[in-house]
Amino acid sequence: MSDAKVLVTGGSGFVGAHCILQLLDAGYGVRTTVRSLAREADVRGMLATADASAGDRLEFAAADLTSDDGWAQAVAGCDFVLHVASPFPAGAPKHEDELIIPARDGVLRVLRASRDAGVKRVVMTSSFAAIGYGFEDTSRQFTEDSWTDTDGEHVSAYVKSKTIAERAAWDFVGREGGELELAVVNPVVVLGPVLGPDLSASILLVQRLMDRAMPALPRLAFGLVDVRDVADLHLRAMTDPAAKGERFLAAAGDPMTIAEIAQVLRARMGAAGARVPTRVMPDLLVRLAARRDAALKQFVPELGKVKKATSEKAKRVLGWQPRSNEDCIVGTAESLLGLGLLKQAPAY
Repeated sequence: MSDAKVLVTGGSGFVGAHCILQLLDAGYGVRTTVRSLAREADVRGMLATADASAGDRLEFAAADLTSDDGWAQAVAGCDFVLHVASPFPAGAPKHEDELIIPARDGVLRVLRASRDAGVKRVVMTSSFAAIGYGFEDTSRQFTEDSWTDTDGEHVSAYVKSKTIAERAAWDFVGREGGELELAVVNPVVVLGPVLGPDLSASILLVQRLMDRAMPALPRLAFGLVDVRDVADLHLRAMTDPAAKGERFLAAAGDPMTIAEIAQVLRARMGAAGARVPTRVMPDLLVRLAARRDAALKQFVPELGKVKKATSEKAKRVLGWQPRSNEDCIVGTAESLLGLGLLKQAPAY
């Protein structure tokens, strides 16, 4: 497949950069979109962190999800598109449309341009957010057949944006896509080796634990998956005929609480993990703190909930085999330590 070209949207992001790495390693020509061509040096720097030399096999195109400009040029000559770019804020927006509109309209721009350019297949990065929210009963095992209820109680703007954007993608391909094929990857919380200092929200959790910036831990639990395995699943979904028209949940194993993640760091990271906190914060104190912290407030409805997601389909259909929860946690921490992104406080 070395003569095929793949467009990766959002190449400066965590998942996007790892997708580029694996595509280059597999021999593909790659083009990636960035909002500004000034980010080219940043992307190449991240690849260099992984000892990857892209050379002229990596091209850059300027395109933004909020504008039609540049998308026709970005997809021109590409056989496949990995649509990874999507807004992910550190906190809750002032109005939910600040997330919903760019996520929905952005994916439609990418799909429309891909169809018009004769792209064979688009693999869209969605999220478990589009699968497992808005339900009072969370004891079920969530699969690709599950869809988040956007009218459910306490559904955040981010969750709504991912759900609405993915539904819009399926509707577009069904009604207007022509010969364009679509596959979707729905990861849980993505951890794994970072390639630079621009950290995603999920990585910030591990950083804060390692830096002891969380004196006590809220009673939250979520599924984990390594970014390298998410990228691998994208490539499998891109080329396997069986992936056409399918969703694939990406989770390494059973959900883990923040306290369990902390215990892994203490057990596996030696002196660097000795200061990781393990005390669990009572739910009442979390709710009180959330009154003053908008970012924390959106997590209050998830206190104590454990949502199990199965990746049986990805394993059975595409032969996907993810790393363990523990390995992706440790891979995250080791990369933060190796890049000097942790405070070097002495262990006690």
